[in-house]
Amino acid sequence: MTLRTPPSAPAWDYAPAPESFRPEIAEQHGLFIDGKFVKPRSGKFMKVINPATEEVLTRVAEAGKADVAAAVEAATKAQRKWSRLPGKERAKYLFRIARRMQERARELAVLETLNNGKPIKESRDGDVPESAKHFFHHAGWCDKLRYAVPGGGEPGPVGVCGQIIPWNFPLMMAAWKLAPALACGNTCVLKPAETTPLTALRLAEILQEVDLPPGVVNVVTGGPETGKLVAGHAGFHKIAFTGSTEVGKAIVKACAARPVRLTMELGGKGAHLVFADAAIDQAVEGAVQGIFYNQGQVCCAGSRLLVEESVAEEFRAKLLQRMSSLRVGDPMDKNTDVGAINSASQRDRIQGYVQIARKEGAEVLESGCGTLPTKGFWCRPTALAGVQPSHTVAREEIFGPVVALMTFRTVDEAVARANDSAYGLSAGIWTEKSAKMFEVARRLRAGVVWCNGFNLFDAASPFGGVKESGFGREGGRHGLLEYLAH
Repeated sequence: MTLRTPPSAPAWDYAPAPESFRPEIAEQHGLFIDGKFVKPRSGKFMKVINPATEEVLTRVAEAGKADVAAAVEAATKAQRKWSRLPGKERAKYLFRIARRMQERARELAVLETLNNGKPIKESRDGDVPESAKHFFHHAGWCDKLRYAVPGGGEPGPVGVCGQIIPWNFPLMMAAWKLAPALACGNTCVLKPAETTPLTALRLAEILQEVDLPPGVVNVVTGGPETGKLVAGHAGFHKIAFTGSTEVGKAIVKACAARPVRLTMELGGKGAHLVFADAAIDQAVEGAVQGIFYNQGQVCCAGSRLLVEESVAEEFRAKLLQRMSSLRVGDPMDKNTDVGAINSASQRDRIQGYVQIARKEGAEVLESGCGTLPTKGFWCRPTALAGVQPSHTVAREEIFGPVVALMTFRTVDEAVARANDSAYGLSAGIWTEKSAKMFEVARRLRAGVVWCNGFNLFDAASPFGGVKESGFGREGGRHGLLEYLAH
């Protein structure tokens, strides 16, 4: 069944509103090691494309074993001096980075959208401000680290950190990793995702502009093999990874034989609970933001939508009505709600799950968003009705704009179904009863629980999962502890 715009909807449409700014992108990018951009010793480069057009944006270096070793050596050499710098002096660098990110915000937002495929309004209003916020927040911690550790004392840094980040929030994940590590006196080797390295490299330019000491941050680009080299290098004192549970398990296994600290922020299958006493219209909007933001390519997405049976029909009708108004298309258009999927392989994976759902008996409801572009990688926002807890789409992470609709009758059943998952990263609750809200939140096995809202982040608030969604926290005081020797 394909949804059509209801007859009562206005006949007009938004005029195109394309972003006019286009940042300069070099034809080729090297690695950022010891404070400067260098050619890869491997001699290898790989293409980086725009997922909305399949246009080749540039070529970036593919770091090999010698390149990773050089980055670790530079970080090791810089760590002693950086860690001994007074906290208030380290803070000045973080403040400068944050301010420079704000000054170059439009450039960073456009570059993020070109490389990732997400709508420009999300890059502009979400990713870039949130990234700068993390540097501002952690700058304030630099000279107050003794207050972060229980029992007091003056904690020291962990040392040299290897940080591997995903493609769904390239700039923001770089900020989440780098800001606390630098605040605590650590040095870093950052490995961005294969498909989305451009904002990490542009951030490296900003580090040069603020005169960050050489070697404090190094950026090595490349594919999965480069990631394995980072995870397996014996020179790191800590590995921080954000990505799939499958890759996270492989990294944990690779690090098991040596004394290295780990932070794993992995996959999710977030339960989004809507009770009959909720404000239904607001809950519908929260559900839409919870699953279709960033094309559903969010580890904490509310991909399992559990609605109390007495309001399920009303909720479903309003959800489908709202889905019919979503605009899918050019990510550079400021009116676009849902942009391009990051890669052809990810698009095919999403479509494969939709076909599995159909075979298992779910009803597939796609939004009537018009004709999709012929170039690029696209998926229509999709709701799967009649999903049972045993269905594949209720148990495995899809990582796309697809939500599984299920129902419940009682609070106990809602909690049981929400917790019936190998994952435990996020959950959401919609109810006007505060006592119910706190009771349910306490019983949910998830690292983050949002109440009457979803995807609400703050640099002062910790984020992370339980079960197969990983361990460790990012953000807030808890995130600082991951980078302190105490």
